Amino acid sequence: MICNQCQGCDIKVIESRDVNDRQAIRRRRMCLSCGYRFTTYERIERPQLIVVKNDKTRELFDRNKLLKGLYRACEKTAITSIQLDMLVNEIEQELYNLGDQEVLSSKIGELVMEKLAKLNEVAYVRFASVYRRFSDIAGFERELSIVKKARKFDEVSSV
Repeated sequence: MICNQCQGCDIKVIESRDVNDRQAIRRRRMCLSCGYRFTTYERIERPQLIVVKNDKTRELFDRNKLLKGLYRACEKTAITSIQLDMLVNEIEQELYNLGDQEVLSSKIGELVMEKLAKLNEVAYVRFASVYRRFSDIAGFERELSIVKKARKFDEVSSV
C-alpha cells in the first residue's frame, strides 16, 4: 500500500473493525513517513452477478444503481441512508445465495418490494409505481389494497 500524500510505502494499521454485518473490514491506517491517516475497506470479492433485463439484455449488477433508485423512492421519509445500505446488502446477499451468476431483474424488483413493504409503506408505493409502471389510479389502488391487507394481517398476527 502506498500513501496518497507522500507516496511512502511504510504504512501501519492503527485499527480494524468489521462492518456491514461482517461483509467487510474497515481499517484505519497511518503513513509512518508523513503521519497521514486514511481508511481502507476490504470486501470479499465475489463473481459478478449478471442482471437479465425484461428485454433479455444483460448488464452487470450495480449496487449503486439499486441504491440510487431506493434513495429516490425514500425521499422525504424517515428512512436513513444506513437503513438503505443495509437493505441493499440484504438484497445482494440473497441474490448471491441463489447460487446463479445470472439473475432476472424482476427477481431483484420483487426482493426490493418485499423488503420496502416492511420498512416503509410510502417508499414501497413510490417504488412500486415505477417498478410496476402504473398508468392510472387503478394501479395505485390495487397496490394500496395489498399494503392494507398486509398491515391488517400483521396487526392480527401480532395480537
